[in-house]
Amino acid sequence: MNKEKRTEIFTRLRRENPEPKTELEYSSTFELLISVILSAQATDISVNKATKKLYAVANTPEAIYALGVAGLKMYIKTIGLFNTKAVNVIKTCEILIQEHDSIVPDKRELLEALPGVGRKTANVVLNTAFRQIAMAVDTHIFRISNRTGIAPGKNVLEVERRLIKLVPEEFLLDAHHWLILHGRYVCLARKPRCGACVIEDLCEFRKKVYAE
Repeated sequence: MNKEKRTEIFTRLRRENPEPKTELEYSSTFELLISVILSAQATDISVNKATKKLYAVANTPEAIYALGVAGLKMYIKTIGLFNTKAVNVIKTCEILIQEHDSIVPDKRELLEALPGVGRKTANVVLNTAFRQIAMAVDTHIFRISNRTGIAPGKNVLEVERRLIKLVPEEFLLDAHHWLILHGRYVCLARKPRCGACVIEDLCEFRKKVYAE
């Protein structure tokens, strides 16, 4: 896929959604961090339901840390892997309090040092909260990058690096959100909604299907 085609793809995605945003509900960088930690192998909808009640009671590192693991579990028990996530969130709050003056750091290595925060979670926070160029490659973005031909790769890190390199610069800040939303609602895993896709004629997957 050449640069002109990638530019047209993202031009159309931007036209459809000029200001793409995460579907996680949050009102601070700290809330975003906790929501993203909780969202691993869980839906944004399930996370939002839980955090709506949690953040009404505790939405700072000190307040959540004061709940303790058992207290936090009461709010997030409807989310997958809640036992492990509760431990990680409490440890993360402790580190934020003791080492970062309760402020979420804006550097990758410091974010990834927090329990429950991997590369993908760090990328979400860096991009969404701090508006740094970062590509959080989840299953949707990995699928779309390979299926459409935008940035094919054998693994998540390879796709991430290729997206950063190949997505035209003017689209880099919001590319993560455009791709994840497109994968969530249009380019579905089992049965992509090609007829409702604004980039159907530019997609390598479509060409492959018609060729067969």
